[in-house]
Amino acid sequence: MVRQSPRTRPDTPADARPDAPAEGRSDGPAGGRSDALAEGRSDGRPRDFRNLGKARLRSGGTAPAPSHRTFRLAAPPVSGILRPRLIAVCAALAVATFLILCWGVAIGDYPISLIGVMKALIGSGDPGTLLVVRELRLPRAAVGLLVGVAFGISGALFQTMTRNPLASPDMIGITEGSGTAVVAAIVFGWSGGLGIQAFGLLGALATALLVYVLAWKRGTTGYRIVLVGIGVSWICTSATDYLVARGGQFQAQAALGWLVGNLNGRTWDQVVPLTVVMVVLVPAALMLSRLMRTLQLGDDVAAGLGTPVQPVRLALLLTGVGLVAFGTAAAGPIAFVALAAPQIAQRLARTAWPPPIASGLAGGLVVLAGDLIARTLISGTELPVGIVTGVLGAPVLLWLLIRANRAGSGG
Repeated sequence: MVRQSPRTRPDTPADARPDAPAEGRSDGPAGGRSDALAEGRSDGRPRDFRNLGKARLRSGGTAPAPSHRTFRLAAPPVSGILRPRLIAVCAALAVATFLILCWGVAIGDYPISLIGVMKALIGSGDPGTLLVVRELRLPRAAVGLLVGVAFGISGALFQTMTRNPLASPDMIGITEGSGTAVVAAIVFGWSGGLGIQAFGLLGALATALLVYVLAWKRGTTGYRIVLVGIGVSWICTSATDYLVARGGQFQAQAALGWLVGNLNGRTWDQVVPLTVVMVVLVPAALMLSRLMRTLQLGDDVAAGLGTPVQPVRLALLLTGVGLVAFGTAAAGPIAFVALAAPQIAQRLARTAWPPPIASGLAGGLVVLAGDLIARTLISGTELPVGIVTGVLGAPVLLWLLIRANRAGSGG
């Protein structure tokens, strides 16, 4: 049997025969059409990707709009990336948060117009309005704003560090550990002065250290931190229930009112230490955000890019713990804010990670809006803000679980 050559075999396609016309034959790699012909070229030269966008524009197509812009300054020598959509989202969230804050300050037994509230904020207006706004209502709004920002940024740090949208501080035990320590201070009568803030910070640090140590096995991973954190969270919850049952009636009522998450009766005594903490920790979180993004690529890739994975993860953990601890000490463990705020900001900004600044603004907006709903939902009754955020945050948690299950990462 004589083997036929490609020139004489009848089943050989015309464009694969050596004698085929030039416009119908591939001069590129074997087994496929050339890129030059795919672009309408017949000279056999390889495709020039650099001019592809210009060619599409000349042919009537549209080039995709860039999602970010770079800048470089000569003096001082600074360069970076500007993301117009992220900047617009942050500006919109800031305006919405300010309006909600003014609205919350305006309503009450002594109603004040929004213009009157804005004037009082800059120090103008009649003495009665200034007293009501700056001494009675503004501290509550300021605590709600600062706590929301702290929870939102901490949630963004934890979710980016673990690469898991469910890994918020109130899901991995940090909030519960801080709450257990604060309840212990209330029950045993150690809540005077800065005792609440000190015990909240110690409880959160101890819980974070316990989670980090138990999750350590030649390093830590986000998956192990989440699993260990869930177990530690239940241990802290059981300890809190025991402390509440062991305390007296007055201490138990105070602890239960605080555990729900409440802004009632907040004064400047809670605002001042929380402001100091925010001034220190928020810039630290922003400085870590550049290294934090490489963790999204995985530990091996991040290490290959020169990121010290374990030191960065530990720094992120300590920064997030500090924000959660002082926020919890000021207003209690307000549920689902640290979980929902980063996801809201990420979807509004359309980024691959929860942006810290937008997450903080979204957290402040969620807390202030929840407090406004809690004060106006039932006439004559002020509900704790944690009840409202819990009701609104539960569907977000279910949606994240369903989304993770559909993506194949839900176990």
